[in-house]
Amino acid sequence: MKSVLDIHQIIKLLPHRYPFLLIDRIIDITLGKSVVALKNVTINEPFFVGHFPGKPIMPGVLILEALAQAGGVLAYQSTQTEVGVGGSILYYFAGVDKARFRRVVEPGDQLRLEVKVLRSKKEFWKLEGFAYVGEELACSAEFMSAGK
Repeated sequence: MKSVLDIHQIIKLLPHRYPFLLIDRIIDITLGKSVVALKNVTINEPFFVGHFPGKPIMPGVLILEALAQAGGVLAYQSTQTEVGVGGSILYYFAGVDKARFRRVVEPGDQLRLEVKVLRSKKEFWKLEGFAYVGEELACSAEFMSAGK
């Protein structure tokens, strides 16, 4: 599968770093409209130590964060702005609505994160995201980000 943006390019776009960078690759992007990203879920993720011993599952809030990070890549690429933390703008997770979790995400799964723009105005973005494992929907939500 050909990357549109690899991990090295993602690191240049997002201020997040290990262990909180939750996307590995961008496989499709349409500026101002949508992005598709991948997150490889591995057993050595630090959150699996305590969530849950004997039955490791990815916390739902981190699936939402991965969707938001994919949306962040879309926002930075679409607006051609420099990344926050020393750049021209930093996008913050501003809210989440209609979050639903439909499938457990476990080590060995690959999340396909599909994010679409519902609307954007200046530094405010309202997005809709879907996280899939294979063809199974794991999570869906609407979320907002605001730049500062």
